[in-house]
Amino acid sequence: MCGIAGILGQMDDANRSALRRMNDAMAHRGPDGEGYWESSVDDRGWGVMLAHRRLAILDLSSAGAQPMVDPIAGHVLVTNGEIYNYVELRRSLSDQSGHLRSTGDTAVMLRALSEGGPDGVNRLRGMFAFGFWDVSERTLLIARDPLGIKPLYIARNSDPRGTWTLMFASEVRAILASQLLGRPQLNPRALVSVIWNGFVVAPETAISQIEAVLPGELRVYDSRGRERVSKQYWKMLADKTVEPADENELGSVLAECVRLHLASDAPLGVFLSGGIDSSVVANLAQQAAAGSISTFTLTFEEQRFSEGVIAGQVAKSIGTDHHELLLTERHFTSQLEAALDSLDQPTFDGLNSYYMSCAVRDAGLKVALVGTGGDELFGGYTSFRQLPALHSLGRIPNNLRAAAAKNISFLMRRRNGQISPQTRWAKLPEILSRQHDLLTLYQIAYALFLPDFQRQLLGSGAVQVLVDGLPPVMRARLADEVRGRAVMSAISVLEQRLFLGERLLPDTDAASMSASIEVRLPLVDRVLVECVDRLPVAQRFNPVGKKALLRRIGLRGLNPQLFDRPKSGFVLPYEKWLKSGLGKLVDATLRDTSAVTQTGLNAKSVARLWEAFVDGAPGLYWSRVWAVYVLIRWCQRHGAVL
Repeated sequence: MCGIAGILGQMDDANRSALRRMNDAMAHRGPDGEGYWESSVDDRGWGVMLAHRRLAILDLSSAGAQPMVDPIAGHVLVTNGEIYNYVELRRSLSDQSGHLRSTGDTAVMLRALSEGGPDGVNRLRGMFAFGFWDVSERTLLIARDPLGIKPLYIARNSDPRGTWTLMFASEVRAILASQLLGRPQLNPRALVSVIWNGFVVAPETAISQIEAVLPGELRVYDSRGRERVSKQYWKMLADKTVEPADENELGSVLAECVRLHLASDAPLGVFLSGGIDSSVVANLAQQAAAGSISTFTLTFEEQRFSEGVIAGQVAKSIGTDHHELLLTERHFTSQLEAALDSLDQPTFDGLNSYYMSCAVRDAGLKVALVGTGGDELFGGYTSFRQLPALHSLGRIPNNLRAAAAKNISFLMRRRNGQISPQTRWAKLPEILSRQHDLLTLYQIAYALFLPDFQRQLLGSGAVQVLVDGLPPVMRARLADEVRGRAVMSAISVLEQRLFLGERLLPDTDAASMSASIEVRLPLVDRVLVECVDRLPVAQRFNPVGKKALLRRIGLRGLNPQLFDRPKSGFVLPYEKWLKSGLGKLVDATLRDTSAVTQTGLNAKSVARLWEAFVDGAPGLYWSRVWAVYVLIRWCQRHGAVL
């Protein structure tokens, strides 16, 4: 787990300084070391410069340092992440693998890419984003893991006379730190994405000049920065020709996933909320480990948010070495600036991962396993119940749907200047009034605000820069991946690609790496996803919302009654805190007319939103005002203006 950066361009002191600034900006991602490498130059004096920040997890010796040079071919690699099948992969390499000086996964990954080039990416099982320089072809290969656990961003120089053509890094902020882009320009599509989704959907980023490489995508550039290859090497496509999976196969794959994710030469623990997913990971980890696993739970003074008691009971039943970490409002507020600075892009999520990661780091650990991904795979969210019901409304004749939409809109309209409810069911008139596919329905249901209030915040023109809150490239990819699937299976794909892939994973990476903690996700694994996707739909999801199959496989030996309770997400008590001490900070920002308008938002509408929330307007949840606050604050922090 590390930070990577690189520049294709003139090998001069200006670009060297820019690369060093990029690497310095990612010191939190790799406090254990840094490294630089430069290629030979071409006839123009151009080449590639690579940089790396190291968080040592596997092979803690200097042999595991990067940039790493292949001892046989001379190719060079900088990578961020972990390759979990590296032991098996090492055995499958040619006899030349005996030349590897490091016992870790990076040397194996480098050799696999040296042998296979772009095709070698398909042999990698894990979370990764990397830059690989082929010294003989003078090409740069960059790629992200199939599910998008590790981030990767690029910027291209629009000036044909410039001294660089392409740069890449693990963080948007690192590219900004290069100072090669000039004043940051807030991306208008990102602005709409945050107001619609609460986060920025790839390939867009918060900054107009920076682009996100998509999950499962690889690209090859020549030494002049010209794109030679761009392809999606892995897709989440429905394949009805493969043999269906059964419960026994799934059990074996799941146990192997957790076992592989335990590989570490540094201290390791498990985030345990007490819910099904994290309990499955902790239970299987304890079964696979040689000794007692350490588990950690974040608790609060507000008991309705705290899962400390139930997590303690689960930990005792599993037999882990359990620790409770109390987060008070006072501690949250005192560390808020650092927590907000951990966010690489505007998002209304992520701070819970930051505070948990800091607590685990302070306990002396460097690696933490989490249960993220189980709800998306096995139907744990309310969307798996509600969206099929909403989708069935499409069978109602158009004239009846239009009449119903009109009547419901009238009944739900708020008086006295109040903002109407912004909930999923408040969007029913919009859903009824439109002809839609499942993807459109999903986006409307998940939107933070109703279309009318989006237009009040942004202006009608701004809302149209995306299609249903999605960039066209992402929308086309999702449409391709849900095609031919049953409704429940399609919803699972959307949850994995959007809620998980574009919200939870980027937020977890940025927040945890700011605390110099490597977070691993055994339930977000390509092999596991492919296995689960081959299960019969009824076996996988029924009864809806219960994750019965995951319980049977992953919670064996535990009392089922520990998990027979209403589902609760791992969230901070924002609702309460925003109406006490935290609210004063938010109030000052949301009433700052200059800051709001520089972000491209309507200051009066933002003030109305905040006032309605403070007054307790029904159906106006904390996430709405928090998303707007974080957006404005992020733009202020990074000097980004529309």
